[in-house]
Amino acid sequence: MDETSIKSLLENLKSSDETVRQQATHDLWQLWFQQKGAYGLALLGRSQTLLEAGAAHEAEELLTELIHDQPDFAEAWNRRAVLYYLQKQYRQSLADCEQVIALNPIHFGAIHGQGLCHMALGEYVAAIQAFRRALEIQPYSIENQRLMLECMAKLS
Repeated sequence: MDETSIKSLLENLKSSDETVRQQATHDLWQLWFQQKGAYGLALLGRSQTLLEAGAAHEAEELLTELIHDQPDFAEAWNRRAVLYYLQKQYRQSLADCEQVIALNPIHFGAIHGQGLCHMALGEYVAAIQAFRRALEIQPYSIENQRLMLECMAKLS
């Protein structure tokens, strides 16, 4: 997908039409998951299956191996960030989210993940900043709006 198409999808995330926004969100996720073709997609799927089966350690090993093999595969970093978040390893998750964003600055999932990690660590100002940044990309995200307000309430 070329840069013009990506810009169009980003604009569609700001559409007042919910269907347009949902399609753009879906298309961006598809693009990110398929960055490395069938090879990367299969390994991401396998890691998710392992995680759902309770084999988090094996899923982590698989994702780490994929990251070493394909260090520019942002979604591999993001999937490992999700795994770390689920294991309450928030600092490790944050580090992986930062890597995702370095590779893909518009990755609203990783930016949202940063907010969740900061929130879990009680770092509400940093969480608010992350949720605000995610809202710049997806202004209609009710979840990010809600979490940002929750953090603001914790500060008052």
